[in-house]
Amino acid sequence: MDFDRIKEKLSILADAAKYDVSCSSSGSKRKNTNKGLGDSSGMGICHSYTEDGRCVSLLKILLTNHCIFDCAYCVTRKSNDIKRAAFKVQEVVDLTISFYRRNYIEGLFLSSGIFKDADTTMERLIQVAKKLREEENFNGYIHLKSIPGASDELMREAGLYADRLSVNIEIPTKSGLKLLAPDKNHEDFMKPMKKVKNEIIQYKQESRIIKSTPKYAPAGQSTQMIVGATGESDRDIMYTSNFFYKNYQMRRVYYSGYVPVANDPRLPALGTQVPVLRENRLYQTDWLMRFYGFDVREILNNDYPHLDMEIDPKLSWALRNREHFPVNINRADKSMLLRIPGVGLKSVNKILQARKFRKLNWEHLKKIGIALNRAQYFITCDSRIWEKNDYSSDRLKQIIIQNSASKFRKDTGQLSLFS
Repeated sequence: MDFDRIKEKLSILADAAKYDVSCSSSGSKRKNTNKGLGDSSGMGICHSYTEDGRCVSLLKILLTNHCIFDCAYCVTRKSNDIKRAAFKVQEVVDLTISFYRRNYIEGLFLSSGIFKDADTTMERLIQVAKKLREEENFNGYIHLKSIPGASDELMREAGLYADRLSVNIEIPTKSGLKLLAPDKNHEDFMKPMKKVKNEIIQYKQESRIIKSTPKYAPAGQSTQMIVGATGESDRDIMYTSNFFYKNYQMRRVYYSGYVPVANDPRLPALGTQVPVLRENRLYQTDWLMRFYGFDVREILNNDYPHLDMEIDPKLSWALRNREHFPVNINRADKSMLLRIPGVGLKSVNKILQARKFRKLNWEHLKKIGIALNRAQYFITCDSRIWEKNDYSSDRLKQIIIQNSASKFRKDTGQLSLFS
């Protein structure tokens, strides 16, 4: 083995993979029952973060950065003058096993540029996973990035070896994709997702009858979209996300702020800041939809197509819907408690448990850990003193921002991850 060449390939293809943030391994449990190598647990793969905030694993690589497409937003587009490299299947297998045995990694995240055609590329990715499982007896986590346009047969086979499959939708809207990647077909992204969803359902049903039914993509599927490359609104992004959660049973939708990598009139100029704060607000909205019972239309609609960058989306919703407040913390049901700004899911469960034994006052709420700097204007409790909330919503927003200067101050701009 030429170690210098392998090292060079690793440098090129790991760097190219850093733009993909969807590498979480949550939800997969693969026990080592055959005296093989390792296992994977729901605690997930080890992550590290680059200086620009991209999430990377220690073995998060592309099989190759050669690509037949010329997507304007992609660093591996065929017209980009960069160093190219490609791993052989056995080289990826050897690296994975070697790194795993050294405790560098807990799994493999493997993506690829598309060379020749979708099926040829997908076949190579599957060969890596198949060799790891069948020849190396590897039980660690494997996440394969599915190739848009890959055949149903290959998608079915991929799910038998991978813990998670994902197809990046790349751009949130069809019009945006057509503008920046005219060679790609939106349907090529949807078809593999539909196949994976149907196979997951089918294998789960069969496993209830036949216990020996193999697992199919036990960590489900996910997707990722680039934010800020085109002019889509936050409403467009979150409605697309909501569509995937409801129709394709996505475990996660990831939002990746566009990193300017190309000088192209269709894209934000080079040097434009990565929209990290917007990315964070989108994740908060995603959380409200999945765990707090919010309908996406309550947060974003024709009247409010953009998220407020100064305050979190739950506080923004509360300020627009003051008629629902104040909430009596000792009487309200769980669904309403979850809508109080500054009260998280864990705090709601603590409130529900604590009020079985006594009425809660400000001191109790403070000990529970709710963020009173926001919550105090939206609740009443067992106390004669409560914060009058007869301010206008705009005035109340400014008061909260002033009292939360470190997080909501106006001149914050993009968040610094390393200061």
